Amino acid sequence: MNGLKKILGVLWIAIALAVGYFGITVMGIPKITSGKQEDLVFGIIILCVLMPIISGGMAIFGYYALIGEYSDDKV
Repeated sequence: MNGLKKILGVLWIAIALAVGYFGITVMGIPKITSGKQEDLVFGIIILCVLMPIISGGMAIFGYYALIGEYSDDKV
């Protein structure tokens, strides 16, 4: 079971990278460069608030799973 948790930790880190790339290239930068004020505000919120929380949280969760923080033998 611990081996599966480590594999899933790598998967979570990969998903965090993919979500970060998608959030920056599809949701963030095009909204900032569109020229409309409502898109600019949404783009800033995506890039500065949501992307660090989402991808950072997923990457930290994956890192902890990878190093064995969630293993069954800890007391």
